Amino acid sequence: MRKKTAGGVSRGQHYFSTVMGNLTRRMGRPAHEPSAMTQRFVEAMAGAGVPQSEIAAVLAVTVPTLRKHYRHELQCGATVVEARLVGQLMRVASGSDGTALKAIMFTLQCRFGWSRYAPPPRG
Repeated sequence: MRKKTAGGVSRGQHYFSTVMGNLTRRMGRPAHEPSAMTQRFVEAMAGAGVPQSEIAAVLAVTVPTLRKHYRHELQCGATVVEARLVGQLMRVASGSDGTALKAIMFTLQCRFGWSRYAPPPRG
């Protein structure tokens, strides 16, 4: 015979329901908590042009979790690198040699839509 507890439920049933209750409450991964180190890492990798899927794999999170917790770092990383590159380009373009001419042409083509193949503007 099974031994009954005070509530009329056998010990086995009580144990099973307690264990299963604990399992259902703890399912899934724990929530991701960004740290200062991971924020700097994400910003640097985003600035270097590393795809978000690869950054997420290194951090062992999904891409939606990466975007949720590191949205600011993903946006700022690329912006900071772009600003540095533009600054360097402007410094080179301010010179007077052939490299400066190429830098100026590149800037005009990319930034302002100039093309050596486009017809001249009508006046």
